[in-house]
Formats: sequence, structure tokens, C-alpha cells
Amino acid sequence: MKADMKKLLTSPALAAALTLLCAAPLWAQSSAPPNAPPQTPAGAAASPSRQLDYVVGASDVLKIAVFDEPTMSGTYRVDTDGSVQYPMLGHVAVAGLRVRDIEQMIKTKLEDGYIRRAQVAVDVDQFRSRSIFIVGEVRSPGKYPMTGQMSLIEALAAAGSTLPSASTEVLILRPRDPASAQPVTPDLVDQTNVKRINLADLQLGRLSENIELKEGDTIFVPKAEKFFITGQVRSPGAYVYERGLTVLQAISLAGGLNEKGSSRRIKVIRMVKGKKTEQGVDLDDVIQPGDTLVIPQRLL
Repeated sequence: MKADMKKLLTSPALAAALTLLCAAPLWAQSSAPPNAPPQTPAGAAASPSRQLDYVVGASDVLKIAVFDEPTMSGTYRVDTDGSVQYPMLGHVAVAGLRVRDIEQMIKTKLEDGYIRRAQVAVDVDQFRSRSIFIVGEVRSPGKYPMTGQMSLIEALAAAGSTLPSASTEVLILRPRDPASAQPVTPDLVDQTNVKRINLADLQLGRLSENIELKEGDTIFVPKAEKFFITGQVRSPGAYVYERGLTVLQAISLAGGLNEKGSSRRIKVIRMVKGKKTEQGVDLDDVIQPGDTLVIPQRLL
């Protein structure tokens, strides 16, 4: 069954599932009752991707709309000093403010001698100030802008899902400096800042594992580790290792014992401190990456 789950996680089905999960919030917004209170000024087009609590930063691009004032509406890039150049108001400092706070600030400034009862809507047209990194066994690794409150599922979907060679475990690496311009690796961060997520749990709908990402996070999808099984099983060979896998489960992945196989006197060949060792194991013992299980023949 674990082999089937691995295929599911690395197949187009995962990409489709990620897409559906990411689209769910948008569907919920579009299904709002017709008499729900409007979130934008009358006449301003409602955007399903509005992030009113998003904190704006340098290089973000804002779309500002003022009802019935086309000359006051347009897109504005946040300069390196954290401000936008806005008609009549000049430089308006917006970096470090939430979108909803920028709306209210511009409304207040416009009503101070320019426009009576100004109706203002602010959206983030392009998220450029905050980013995350997605590296390892994904289809499109790289640096990605954070689109507001971004989850692990949304990030993996943006990277085109995992590759067939990927492990079922994903690592979220959190650097000490969120403004880091480079991805980090597991050996460069404190282990207290490493979060391990099992993709199988996400696929099974355990969305508590769909954690919210933070600026500067690196999503590291390692290559799947292998173990080997030889001897009296139906399908000897190499298999994808999963954390917590027991000897019995490993035998099951290899199709079970053949007609000559024995569940006793099983040996494991394991590298210990650079040396190859051989030791006996029980069916409920947990195997390690790189292990070779040797399944003996029945004596009778």
C-alpha cells in the first residue's frame, strides 16, 4: 500500500489535488450569499485574491482604485524607500502597513481637501517584497514570491509538484534571517527550525500538516532514500525508504515471502561508522536507509 501511496504522491494526481486544495478558498469566496457585505467600494471590481492583512513591502506593486476618479486609479510600485508616488498626495509611505490600513490612510488623505467621501480599494497586483525557496525534487525549483498567507500546499503547487524520485517527507527550513537572499540547507540551520512534513498525511486530508509559510523559508524536498531486500521474497530489489518502516512492512513491499521464505533468522546488512555489519532482526524492528535485508530459506 505504501508503494501505491508513493506513486500517488508523485503522479499528476498530486498536482491536481494541490490545485483543487489551493482553489478551495477562492470557491468559498465566490459562493458567498448575494447579500453579503461588499469588500470593495461601489463600482470597484472585487478581486478574489485580495489579501487585506498582507503587509506591504518594497517592490510590491499595488493597484489602487478610487470610485469615479479614474485619474486617481492605477498601479503603483513600492519604491526602495517604502513609498509610492501617488497623484496629488506625492510620496505616500506604505511599507510595513497592511493593505486594509493603506486603504484607510489614502481615504483619509483624499478626504482632507481633495475628494469628499472617497471610496478606495487597494489590492496587491504583484507580490515582490517577500519570497520563499523551493528546492530539491520538484519540477520547477527556485525562488517564489509569497502571495499573502502562503501554505505548503500552495507552494508545492507553484513548483509544479514533486518528482517521482522525491521522498514522501518534506523539510521546512526556517533561517535566522528571514531576509536571506539564498536558500538554506538542513546542515545550515538549527534543528529546532526544521519542520518535517509527511506528504502522505496531506494527501489523506490531514490539513493540520499544511503549515503556513514565513518569509525566507526554504522548502527542501529530498531525494527518496532506498533500502534493499534480497533472498526469499517474491520481488527482491531496491525500495523507497520511509521513516518508521519495519522489517515486516519491508517484506510486504517486496511482495511477501515466497514459498521457500522464512520469517526467522532474517539478517540486515548495515553500514555502521563506515563499516559493513551484519546482524539479526525481528519482524517489528525498524529498518534504516541503505539497509539490505536478507531473507533466508526455510529449513524444512
